[in-house]
Amino acid sequence: MKKSDICINEFTDKIQSGQMSRRKFNQILGAAGVSLVTAPMMSHTAAAAAADQATYFTWGGYDVPEMFGPYIAKHGEPPNFAAFGGSEEGLTKMRAGYVVDVAHPCNQAIPRWVATGLFRTVDTGKLSNWNDVMPSLWNLEGNVAADGNPYMVPFDWGQTSITYRSDLVDWQGQEESWGLLWDERYKGRLAMIGAAGDSWWCAAIYAGVDFNEISTKENIDKVAALMRKQRPLIRMYTDDMTTLEQALASGELVAAMTWNSSPVALKAQGVPVAFAAPKEGALTWVCGAMMHKDAPHPDKAHDIIDAMISVETGKWLIEVNGYGHSNVKSFDQFTDEQLSELGLTRDPSVMLDAGKFQVPQTQEFETAMNQEFEQIKAGF
Repeated sequence: MKKSDICINEFTDKIQSGQMSRRKFNQILGAAGVSLVTAPMMSHTAAAAAADQATYFTWGGYDVPEMFGPYIAKHGEPPNFAAFGGSEEGLTKMRAGYVVDVAHPCNQAIPRWVATGLFRTVDTGKLSNWNDVMPSLWNLEGNVAADGNPYMVPFDWGQTSITYRSDLVDWQGQEESWGLLWDERYKGRLAMIGAAGDSWWCAAIYAGVDFNEISTKENIDKVAALMRKQRPLIRMYTDDMTTLEQALASGELVAAMTWNSSPVALKAQGVPVAFAAPKEGALTWVCGAMMHKDAPHPDKAHDIIDAMISVETGKWLIEVNGYGHSNVKSFDQFTDEQLSELGLTRDPSVMLDAGKFQVPQTQEFETAMNQEFEQIKAGF
Protein backbone atom coordinates (compact mmCIF):
# COMPACT_ATOMS: atom_id res chain seq x y z
CA MET A 1 0.00 0.00 0.00
CA LYS A 2 1.28 3.46 -0.88
CA LYS A 3 2.03 5.91 1.91
CA SER A 4 -0.63 8.27 0.53
CA ASP A 5 -3.20 5.45 0.78
CA ILE A 6 -2.26 4.90 4.43
CA CYS A 7 -2.66 8.62 5.18
CA ILE A 8 -6.05 8.82 3.50
CA ASN A 9 -7.20 5.72 5.40
CA GLU A 10 -6.07 7.30 8.67
CA PHE A 11 -8.05 10.44 7.88
CA THR A 12 -11.07 8.32 6.92
CA ASP A 13 -10.89 6.53 10.27
CA LYS A 14 -10.84 9.90 12.03
CA ILE A 15 -13.95 10.97 10.13
CA GLN A 16 -15.75 7.78 11.11
CA SER A 17 -14.82 8.30 14.78
CA GLY A 18 -15.85 11.94 14.73
CA GLN A 19 -12.31 13.28 15.26
CA MET A 20 -12.29 15.06 11.88
CA SER A 21 -15.01 16.63 9.78
CA ARG A 22 -15.54 15.74 6.13
CA ARG A 23 -14.89 19.39 5.25
CA LYS A 24 -11.54 19.33 7.08
CA PHE A 25 -10.64 16.21 5.13
CA ASN A 26 -11.47 18.06 1.91
CA GLN A 27 -9.27 20.98 2.94
CA ILE A 28 -6.31 18.69 3.71
CA LEU A 29 -6.63 16.99 0.32
CA GLY A 30 -6.89 20.37 -1.39
CA ALA A 31 -3.77 21.63 0.36
CA ALA A 32 -1.96 18.54 -0.87
CA GLY A 33 -3.16 19.13 -4.41
CA VAL A 34 -5.48 16.13 -4.34
CA SER A 35 -9.06 16.35 -5.59
CA LEU A 36 -11.98 14.32 -4.34
CA VAL A 37 -12.75 13.75 -8.00
CA THR A 38 -9.61 11.64 -8.15
CA ALA A 39 -9.91 10.36 -4.58
CA PRO A 40 -13.64 9.74 -4.07
CA MET A 41 -14.84 10.09 -0.50
CA MET A 42 -16.82 7.15 0.81
CA SER A 43 -17.57 5.46 4.08
CA HIS A 44 -14.95 3.09 5.47
CA THR A 45 -17.36 0.20 4.97
CA ALA A 46 -18.12 1.24 1.41
CA ALA A 47 -14.41 1.56 0.69
CA ALA A 48 -13.97 -2.06 1.71
CA ALA A 49 -16.93 -3.14 -0.41
CA ALA A 50 -16.69 -0.65 -3.27
CA ALA A 51 -17.47 -3.28 -5.88
CA ASP A 52 -20.72 -4.17 -4.10
CA GLN A 53 -22.25 -0.68 -3.92
CA ALA A 54 -23.34 1.83 -6.53
CA THR A 55 -21.45 5.12 -6.78
CA TYR A 56 -23.11 8.51 -6.46
CA PHE A 57 -21.20 11.44 -8.05
CA THR A 58 -22.33 14.70 -6.52
CA TRP A 59 -21.70 18.13 -5.06
CA GLY A 60 -19.90 18.34 -1.72
CA GLY A 61 -22.42 18.23 1.12
CA TYR A 62 -24.72 15.72 -0.56
CA ASP A 63 -22.34 12.84 0.15
CA VAL A 64 -24.02 12.00 3.45
CA PRO A 65 -25.93 8.93 4.69
CA GLU A 66 -28.92 11.05 5.76
CA MET A 67 -29.92 11.23 2.10
CA PHE A 68 -30.06 7.49 1.66
CA GLY A 69 -32.05 5.94 4.52
CA PRO A 70 -34.12 3.62 2.30
CA TYR A 71 -31.00 2.57 0.37
CA ILE A 72 -29.15 1.77 3.59
CA ALA A 73 -32.14 -0.17 4.93
CA LYS A 74 -32.14 -2.30 1.78
CA HIS A 75 -28.39 -2.73 1.19
CA GLY A 76 -26.92 -2.39 4.67
CA GLU A 77 -24.71 0.63 3.97
CA PRO A 78 -24.69 3.89 1.98
CA PRO A 79 -23.66 4.04 -1.66
CA ASN A 80 -20.11 4.98 -2.52
CA PHE A 81 -19.61 8.74 -2.81
CA ALA A 82 -17.47 10.82 -5.15
CA ALA A 83 -17.64 14.63 -5.16
CA PHE A 84 -17.10 17.31 -7.78
CA GLY A 85 -16.66 21.07 -7.35
CA GLY A 86 -19.14 21.82 -10.13
CA SER A 87 -21.25 19.75 -12.50
CA GLU A 88 -19.18 20.80 -15.53
CA GLU A 89 -16.09 19.47 -13.77
CA GLY A 90 -17.97 16.23 -13.16
CA LEU A 91 -19.07 15.95 -16.78
CA THR A 92 -15.52 16.54 -18.00
CA LYS A 93 -14.29 13.68 -15.85
CA MET A 94 -17.02 11.33 -17.10
CA ARG A 95 -16.32 12.27 -20.71
CA ALA A 96 -12.72 11.25 -20.02
CA GLY A 97 -13.87 7.78 -19.00
CA TYR A 98 -14.85 7.97 -15.34
CA VAL A 99 -17.89 5.70 -14.91
CA VAL A 100 -20.35 6.11 -12.04
CA ASP A 101 -23.88 4.88 -11.44
CA VAL A 102 -25.65 8.15 -10.65
CA ALA A 103 -24.60 11.80 -11.09
CA HIS A 104 -26.17 15.05 -9.89
CA PRO A 105 -26.52 17.84 -12.52
CA CYS A 106 -29.01 20.70 -12.76
CA ASN A 107 -31.70 21.54 -15.28
CA GLN A 108 -29.70 23.82 -17.57
CA ALA A 109 -27.18 21.00 -18.15
CA ILE A 110 -29.66 18.28 -19.15
CA PRO A 111 -29.54 18.64 -22.98
CA ARG A 112 -25.73 18.88 -23.00
CA TRP A 113 -25.37 15.84 -20.76
CA VAL A 114 -27.82 13.84 -22.85
CA ALA A 115 -26.01 14.86 -26.06
CA THR A 116 -22.79 13.19 -24.84
CA GLY A 117 -24.45 9.79 -25.15
CA LEU A 118 -23.20 8.88 -21.67
CA PHE A 119 -26.59 8.73 -19.98
CA ARG A 120 -29.72 6.61 -20.12
CA THR A 121 -33.26 7.31 -19.06
CA VAL A 122 -34.40 6.30 -15.60
CA ASP A 123 -37.03 3.55 -15.45
CA THR A 124 -39.65 5.25 -13.31
CA GLY A 125 -41.44 1.92 -12.91
CA LYS A 126 -38.60 0.97 -10.56
CA LEU A 127 -39.12 4.03 -8.35
CA SER A 128 -41.65 3.51 -5.57
CA ASN A 129 -41.82 7.27 -4.92
CA TRP A 130 -42.17 8.42 -8.53
CA ASN A 131 -45.91 9.08 -8.44
CA ASP A 132 -45.35 11.69 -5.71
CA VAL A 133 -42.73 13.65 -7.67
CA MET A 134 -44.12 16.98 -8.87
CA PRO A 135 -44.49 16.91 -12.69
CA SER A 136 -43.48 20.56 -13.07
CA LEU A 137 -40.01 19.60 -11.85
CA TRP A 138 -39.35 16.79 -14.34
CA ASN A 139 -41.18 18.09 -17.40
CA LEU A 140 -38.19 20.23 -18.34
CA GLU A 141 -36.56 21.11 -21.65
CA GLY A 142 -34.71 18.13 -23.07
CA ASN A 143 -35.54 15.87 -20.13
CA VAL A 144 -38.25 13.49 -21.32
CA ALA A 145 -37.27 10.82 -23.86
CA ALA A 146 -39.46 9.20 -26.49
CA ASP A 147 -40.21 6.33 -24.10
CA GLY A 148 -41.76 8.81 -21.66
CA ASN A 149 -39.05 8.33 -19.05
CA PRO A 150 -36.89 11.21 -17.81
CA TYR A 151 -33.13 11.47 -18.07
CA MET A 152 -32.98 13.49 -14.85
CA VAL A 153 -35.19 12.65 -11.88
CA PRO A 154 -35.60 15.93 -9.97
CA PHE A 155 -34.38 15.98 -6.40
CA ASP A 156 -33.75 19.49 -5.07
CA TRP A 157 -34.72 23.00 -6.13
CA GLY A 158 -33.92 26.43 -4.86
CA GLN A 159 -32.05 29.67 -5.31
CA THR A 160 -28.59 31.12 -5.57
CA SER A 161 -28.49 34.52 -3.90
CA ILE A 162 -26.52 36.51 -1.31
CA THR A 163 -26.18 35.55 2.33
CA TYR A 164 -25.15 38.66 4.22
CA ARG A 165 -24.51 39.74 7.79
CA SER A 166 -27.58 41.80 8.64
CA ASP A 167 -25.68 43.54 11.44
CA LEU A 168 -22.76 44.55 9.20
CA VAL A 169 -24.33 45.45 5.86
CA ASP A 170 -25.96 48.85 5.42
CA TRP A 171 -28.34 49.01 2.47
CA GLN A 172 -28.67 52.77 2.97
CA GLY A 173 -32.42 52.59 2.46
CA GLN A 174 -32.09 50.85 -0.91
CA GLU A 175 -33.63 47.55 -2.04
CA GLU A 176 -31.58 44.39 -1.76
CA SER A 177 -29.52 43.98 -4.92
CA TRP A 178 -26.77 41.93 -6.52
CA GLY A 179 -24.88 45.21 -6.42
CA LEU A 180 -23.86 44.34 -2.86
CA LEU A 181 -21.23 42.00 -4.30
CA TRP A 182 -19.82 44.94 -6.26
CA ASP A 183 -19.94 47.41 -3.34
CA GLU A 184 -16.48 48.93 -2.82
CA ARG A 185 -17.33 49.73 0.81
CA TYR A 186 -16.87 46.02 1.51
CA LYS A 187 -13.72 45.41 -0.52
CA GLY A 188 -11.95 42.26 0.68
CA ARG A 189 -15.00 41.07 2.62
CA LEU A 190 -17.03 39.68 -0.26
CA ALA A 191 -17.06 36.18 -1.77
CA MET A 192 -18.35 34.39 -4.84
CA ILE A 193 -19.09 30.77 -5.64
CA GLY A 194 -16.13 29.30 -7.49
CA ALA A 195 -18.14 27.68 -10.28
CA ALA A 196 -19.22 29.67 -13.33
CA GLY A 197 -22.49 27.73 -13.33
CA ASP A 198 -23.61 30.03 -10.53
CA SER A 199 -21.38 33.09 -10.53
CA TRP A 200 -21.49 33.87 -14.25
CA TRP A 201 -25.26 33.53 -14.38
CA CYS A 202 -25.78 35.73 -11.32
CA ALA A 203 -23.48 38.37 -12.80
CA ALA A 204 -25.58 38.17 -15.96
CA ILE A 205 -28.68 38.90 -13.90
CA TYR A 206 -27.00 41.97 -12.40
CA ALA A 207 -25.88 43.05 -15.88
CA GLY A 208 -29.46 42.85 -17.12
CA VAL A 209 -28.71 40.08 -19.61
CA ASP A 210 -31.64 38.01 -20.85
CA PHE A 211 -30.80 34.33 -20.29
CA ASN A 212 -32.06 33.51 -23.77
CA GLU A 213 -29.31 35.76 -25.13
CA ILE A 214 -26.59 34.99 -22.58
CA SER A 215 -24.42 33.21 -25.17
CA THR A 216 -23.96 36.11 -27.62
CA LYS A 217 -20.47 37.57 -27.87
CA GLU A 218 -21.80 40.95 -26.82
CA ASN A 219 -23.27 39.54 -23.62
CA ILE A 220 -20.28 37.33 -22.86
CA ASP A 221 -18.09 40.43 -23.09
CA LYS A 222 -20.57 42.42 -20.98
CA VAL A 223 -20.63 39.87 -18.16
CA ALA A 224 -16.86 39.34 -18.30
CA ALA A 225 -16.24 43.09 -17.97
CA LEU A 226 -18.53 43.26 -14.95
CA MET A 227 -16.77 40.34 -13.27
CA ARG A 228 -13.33 41.80 -13.95
CA LYS A 229 -14.49 45.02 -12.32
CA GLN A 230 -15.56 42.97 -9.31
CA ARG A 231 -12.36 40.89 -9.05
CA PRO A 232 -10.34 43.29 -6.80
CA LEU A 233 -13.19 43.32 -4.28
CA ILE A 234 -13.40 39.55 -3.80
CA ARG A 235 -11.71 37.83 -0.89
CA MET A 236 -12.39 34.29 -2.09
CA TYR A 237 -13.98 32.18 -4.79
CA THR A 238 -15.05 28.78 -3.47
CA ASP A 239 -17.65 26.06 -3.93
CA ASP A 240 -17.31 25.02 -0.28
CA MET A 241 -20.34 26.45 1.51
CA THR A 242 -18.87 25.55 4.91
CA THR A 243 -15.86 27.79 4.22
CA LEU A 244 -18.17 30.67 3.27
CA GLU A 245 -20.37 30.09 6.31
CA GLN A 246 -17.41 30.08 8.69
CA ALA A 247 -16.10 33.31 7.17
CA LEU A 248 -19.51 34.95 7.48
CA ALA A 249 -19.87 33.77 11.07
CA SER A 250 -16.49 35.22 12.05
CA GLY A 251 -17.09 38.51 10.25
CA GLU A 252 -14.23 37.90 7.83
CA LEU A 253 -16.92 38.22 5.16
CA VAL A 254 -19.95 40.47 5.25
CA ALA A 255 -21.62 38.98 2.17
CA ALA A 256 -21.23 35.93 -0.05
CA MET A 257 -23.00 34.28 -2.94
CA THR A 258 -24.50 31.06 -1.56
CA TRP A 259 -27.29 28.56 -1.95
CA ASN A 260 -30.33 28.26 0.33
CA SER A 261 -28.55 26.06 2.83
CA SER A 262 -26.11 28.68 4.15
CA PRO A 263 -28.56 31.09 5.81
CA VAL A 264 -30.39 28.13 7.36
CA ALA A 265 -27.16 26.76 8.83
CA LEU A 266 -25.97 30.16 10.07
CA LYS A 267 -29.28 31.12 11.66
CA ALA A 268 -29.24 27.79 13.51
CA GLN A 269 -25.89 28.89 14.99
CA GLY A 270 -27.34 32.23 16.06
CA VAL A 271 -25.43 34.25 13.46
CA PRO A 272 -27.37 37.36 12.32
CA VAL A 273 -27.72 36.78 8.59
CA ALA A 274 -30.30 37.26 5.86
CA PHE A 275 -30.75 35.70 2.43
CA ALA A 276 -31.27 38.49 -0.05
CA ALA A 277 -34.19 38.79 -2.43
CA PRO A 278 -32.34 40.87 -5.06
CA LYS A 279 -34.50 43.37 -6.91
CA GLU A 280 -33.00 42.02 -10.15
CA GLY A 281 -34.07 38.47 -9.23
CA ALA A 282 -32.32 35.49 -7.65
CA LEU A 283 -30.95 32.63 -9.75
CA THR A 284 -33.32 29.64 -9.57
CA TRP A 285 -32.74 26.03 -10.52
CA VAL A 286 -33.81 22.39 -10.27
CA CYS A 287 -31.21 19.66 -9.83
CA GLY A 288 -31.52 15.90 -9.80
CA ALA A 289 -30.16 12.45 -10.56
CA MET A 290 -29.03 11.02 -13.91
CA MET A 291 -27.92 7.45 -14.61
CA HIS A 292 -24.77 6.61 -16.53
CA LYS A 293 -25.52 4.34 -19.51
CA ASP A 294 -22.80 1.96 -18.32
CA ALA A 295 -23.79 2.08 -14.64
CA PRO A 296 -22.14 -0.99 -13.06
CA HIS A 297 -25.10 -1.42 -10.68
CA PRO A 298 -28.27 -0.33 -12.53
CA ASP A 299 -30.69 -1.77 -9.98
CA LYS A 300 -28.86 -0.11 -7.09
CA ALA A 301 -28.67 3.07 -9.13
CA HIS A 302 -32.46 3.09 -9.20
CA ASP A 303 -32.42 2.48 -5.44
CA ILE A 304 -30.16 5.52 -4.95
CA ILE A 305 -32.58 7.67 -6.91
CA ASP A 306 -35.63 6.24 -5.14
CA ALA A 307 -34.04 7.04 -1.77
CA MET A 308 -33.29 10.59 -2.90
CA ILE A 309 -36.94 11.26 -3.75
CA SER A 310 -38.34 9.61 -0.61
CA VAL A 311 -40.31 11.58 1.99
CA GLU A 312 -37.70 10.65 4.60
CA THR A 313 -34.93 12.30 2.58
CA GLY A 314 -37.17 15.22 1.65
CA LYS A 315 -37.84 16.04 5.29
CA TRP A 316 -34.09 16.10 5.97
CA LEU A 317 -33.37 18.18 2.87
CA ILE A 318 -35.96 20.81 3.74
CA GLU A 319 -35.34 20.96 7.48
CA VAL A 320 -31.55 20.85 7.54
CA ASN A 321 -30.61 22.44 4.22
CA GLY A 322 -33.52 24.72 3.37
CA TYR A 323 -33.83 23.34 -0.17
CA GLY A 324 -37.11 22.44 -1.80
CA HIS A 325 -37.72 18.74 -2.47
CA SER A 326 -39.32 17.06 -5.47
CA ASN A 327 -41.70 14.84 -3.48
CA VAL A 328 -44.93 16.72 -2.78
CA LYS A 329 -45.54 14.65 0.37
CA SER A 330 -42.29 15.91 1.93
CA PHE A 331 -43.98 19.25 2.49
CA ASP A 332 -46.73 17.63 4.57
CA GLN A 333 -44.14 17.37 7.34
CA PHE A 334 -44.06 21.18 7.72
CA THR A 335 -46.46 24.00 8.49
CA ASP A 336 -46.75 26.98 6.18
CA GLU A 337 -45.06 29.07 8.86
CA GLN A 338 -42.08 26.71 9.05
CA LEU A 339 -41.70 26.73 5.27
CA SER A 340 -41.89 30.52 5.21
CA GLU A 341 -39.12 30.75 7.80
CA LEU A 342 -37.00 28.58 5.50
CA GLY A 343 -37.86 30.77 2.53
CA LEU A 344 -39.76 27.95 0.81
CA THR A 345 -43.20 27.46 -0.69
CA ARG A 346 -45.22 24.29 -1.24
CA ASP A 347 -45.54 25.11 -4.92
CA PRO A 348 -42.04 25.29 -6.46
CA SER A 349 -43.24 27.49 -9.31
CA VAL A 350 -43.87 30.34 -6.85
CA MET A 351 -40.16 30.52 -6.03
CA LEU A 352 -38.69 29.40 -9.34
CA ASP A 353 -40.77 31.78 -11.45
CA ALA A 354 -40.12 34.69 -9.08
CA GLY A 355 -36.42 34.47 -9.88
CA LYS A 356 -34.40 33.96 -13.04
CA PHE A 357 -34.63 30.29 -14.01
CA GLN A 358 -31.57 28.84 -15.71
CA VAL A 359 -32.06 27.71 -19.30
CA PRO A 360 -30.01 25.17 -21.29
CA GLN A 361 -27.07 26.41 -23.33
CA THR A 362 -24.71 24.90 -25.89
CA GLN A 363 -21.48 23.14 -25.00
CA GLU A 364 -19.61 25.87 -26.89
CA PHE A 365 -21.01 28.53 -24.59
CA GLU A 366 -20.39 26.43 -21.49
CA THR A 367 -16.75 25.94 -22.46
CA ALA A 368 -16.22 29.61 -23.32
CA MET A 369 -17.91 30.74 -20.11
CA ASN A 370 -15.81 28.47 -17.91
CA GLN A 371 -12.55 29.39 -19.64
CA GLU A 372 -13.27 33.10 -19.31
CA PHE A 373 -14.27 32.78 -15.66
CA GLU A 374 -11.09 30.89 -14.80
CA GLN A 375 -9.08 33.69 -16.41
CA ILE A 376 -10.96 36.28 -14.38
CA LYS A 377 -10.44 34.41 -11.11
CA ALA A 378 -6.73 34.18 -11.89
CA GLY A 379 -6.59 37.95 -12.29
CA PHE A 380 -6.36 38.18 -16.08
